[in-house]
Amino acid sequence: MFGLFSAEKIREARKDFPVLKDEIYFDNACMSLKPIQVINKLNEYYTQYTACLGRSNHAFARKLTEEIDKARSEVRKFINAKEDSEIIFTRNTTEGINLIANSFGLKKEDEVIISDKEHNSNLIPWLKLKKTAGIKVVISKTNDDGTFNLENFRKSFSGRTRLVSVIYTSNIDGVTNPVKEIIKISHLHKVPVLVDAAQAVPSFEVDVRKIDADFLAFSGHKMCGPSGIGVLYGKKQLLEKLDQFLVGGETVQDSTYDSYIPEKIPNKFEAGLQDYAGIIGLGEACRYLRKIGMNNISRHEIKLNALLTNLLNDEIDTGKIKILGPKDTKQRGGIFSFIIEGIDIHHVSRILDSSKKIMTRSGAHCVHSWFNARNLNGSVRASLYFYNTEDEVRKFAEEIQKIIKLG
Repeated sequence: MFGLFSAEKIREARKDFPVLKDEIYFDNACMSLKPIQVINKLNEYYTQYTACLGRSNHAFARKLTEEIDKARSEVRKFINAKEDSEIIFTRNTTEGINLIANSFGLKKEDEVIISDKEHNSNLIPWLKLKKTAGIKVVISKTNDDGTFNLENFRKSFSGRTRLVSVIYTSNIDGVTNPVKEIIKISHLHKVPVLVDAAQAVPSFEVDVRKIDADFLAFSGHKMCGPSGIGVLYGKKQLLEKLDQFLVGGETVQDSTYDSYIPEKIPNKFEAGLQDYAGIIGLGEACRYLRKIGMNNISRHEIKLNALLTNLLNDEIDTGKIKILGPKDTKQRGGIFSFIIEGIDIHHVSRILDSSKKIMTRSGAHCVHSWFNARNLNGSVRASLYFYNTEDEVRKFAEEIQKIIKLG
């Protein structure tokens, strides 16, 4: 569709996003914008074949079944899963992680290893099980620059380790963990791995078979898809062994007053009436991103981050700006997370919005544990995506320099 990215190709891509006018949207790590192709696909369900899946025998229901099957197949291809049945539709990454936490059968004294940079979605479910089931949550500490420490990780295993659950890419600083190596080490200990890929899937090619992930969760809203729809991938043989979490309509083949027969995967885990429009929209988002090219997206994000870092290099060198994460922009992907010395992070974000309609996020980014451990209130985060431009980056840098001077 677009081939290698150029300024002209970016302008062409921006036309697909009706919401983009004169705003500078740098909050993509929280929520990406939606292309018209996805919006039209959502409307298609509501205007052409509104129906329930698997419950009726009429034209609308048959068309819906066809579209849901297509969407599941698109998601499978997007992450290179082996079978369509390995794709479980959820509401978001959080629900996917909770599904594993509540279905894995963890017992008292069982250990789960996570890193010290996990989003609340991959921390709180385990802390809840620590409280209710008596499991142990083992924290593998990362390096001072935010990169993953494999030696600390190796030392985290014990005879009671049952699961590893880690982020692929951090929403704090954009650092991508060596997930393939993490999984390899875990498998040597015969421990399966759940990967939180919410920040990874939108920005670069994720191949679940290449990294040998056992489970992987992500959300549609960060990858040009609708909000309220997500995916849990799992190896077929592992999904078949899991207990059901949410149960009810569509999760059983038959029932009596005393018993029921569970459905096979993926229906086994997709309880009740689903977000059919969201599923179909997610399939369209996968098609859209594949046409653009995930390599194009990752290269563009890094290019913009390098430009931004270079434009603010003097402020960084003098300590007026503190960047979270490694100095090397290639290790931070599309995230520029920073603190301006002596100026409140929320104040910075509000000024950017009111002065030049530059939208960023300020706060702890749902990783309160990491910021609290360092006595930090949070950071301002500018997160870049393929529809952002070099001109937008320059305007952003200029505004930051003005804020520093006025501060």
